[in-house]
Amino acid sequence: MTTRTDFAADRITLSGSSGIDRAAHHRLDEAWLSAAWSHPSTRVFVVSGGQALIDDTPDGRTELVMTPAFDAPPTETHRYFLGQDEDGVAYFALQKDSLPGRMDQSARPAGLREAGLLLSPRDAGLLVHAVALENWQRLHRFCSRCGERTVIAAAGHIRRCPACGAEHYPRTDPAVIMLVTDDQDRALLGRQMHWPEGRFSTLAGFVEPGESIEQAVRREVAEEAGVVVGDVEYVASQPWPFPSSLMLGFMARATSPEIQVDGEEIHEARWFSREDLRAAFASGEVLPPTGISIAARLVELWYGEPLP
Repeated sequence: MTTRTDFAADRITLSGSSGIDRAAHHRLDEAWLSAAWSHPSTRVFVVSGGQALIDDTPDGRTELVMTPAFDAPPTETHRYFLGQDEDGVAYFALQKDSLPGRMDQSARPAGLREAGLLLSPRDAGLLVHAVALENWQRLHRFCSRCGERTVIAAAGHIRRCPACGAEHYPRTDPAVIMLVTDDQDRALLGRQMHWPEGRFSTLAGFVEPGESIEQAVRREVAEEAGVVVGDVEYVASQPWPFPSSLMLGFMARATSPEIQVDGEEIHEARWFSREDLRAAFASGEVLPPTGISIAARLVELWYGEPLP
């Protein structure tokens, strides 16, 4: 019997096992890091502005462009240790102002939205880690206590303040994303103001201070669509470094079908039966959620088959 957790593990991109051990115990060991950097098996890639170079292989796969450390561009501080695979190969990311060129011109820059569905779990996991660190590093260069410029430590996973001694860690903002169904097993989908005409997806929002994730689900659905939610069931999570979120996916049950959108975040919300949604997809009236987001997987979990 396939459970929702099994489904999520199989279908939610960026959430599956990457085969990489983050080996956090090595981050403060400068001698080990130096030896790992110098090892001929170590692999390195550059991340810049949320992008890295990817390339298509002759056998039809898409891979991150990685090089041995001795071929990597020089950098003084922005070198991030991402972990090791089961063979002991160490992986590093370098944060640079721009991506390096390629002599063969076959590689191309791509971010997670474009490459997440193409890369292997290993490469996608490495890129998620690197992009999340890069985002945090760029946005947290100064101490929030005293304003002094901080310095990088722990192989990119800490910023220390030399003035007051404060340590700052990468932050992750929890966000809930939920597919709401009613007593007729119809799904509630909404459309944001800035989305293309016909694009519908699940509702979502950030967890507020002092709030449980279940409370956040109920509050966000009530605020955005005016729908009251009772039971809430956790499904799976997905790292979402745009710039620093962790998406927590849920199925939720409405206690009433009444809809009253807020008109700000959600422009329109509708209940869809499976037959309604299938017909709307076929006619082009509704565009499904796309890309690597967990939203599409939550809809599929209810819909019973892959979305068109």
